[in-house]
Amino acid sequence: MAAISLSSATLRIYGDDADPDQISALLGCTPSASYRKGDATYPPKNLKPRRHGMWRLMARDCEPEALDLQIVGLLNQVTQDLAIWKQIAASHEVDIFCGLFMKESNEGLRLSPQTLARLAERGIALDLDIYGPGDEAGLGGAPSSEA
Repeated sequence: MAAISLSSATLRIYGDDADPDQISALLGCTPSASYRKGDATYPPKNLKPRRHGMWRLMARDCEPEALDLQIVGLLNQVTQDLAIWKQIAASHEVDIFCGLFMKESNEGLRLSPQTLARLAERGIALDLDIYGPGDEAGLGGAPSSEA
């Protein structure tokens, strides 16, 4: 089995009451992007207000995929205090959003048990969007990571 051709990964924390400044303070990290519920979206989305708040930390895309390393890299940038993660997960949706782009059929990847354990102990869901060789998103065109 060949490796997935390209991977993207983003740590997302979102919800109606998501306050990016508070999340940044708890995690000890500045996000790649953030907004509050009610903030205006940017064109071409007609400046509609955001449905919820969002805090995002994005890893660099990897070609070929290196999803395990991307996830570990994201987790290494934020607090390791599991009590803080429990607090965040109790009041927000938390996930690692991944885009996986294939050039051929039957490409795959593997996540280590250690990485999966780190996600589980923090209450972080793994969200995978997988694009095959014929998908319209096309290789290299990562999907929007707005939930």
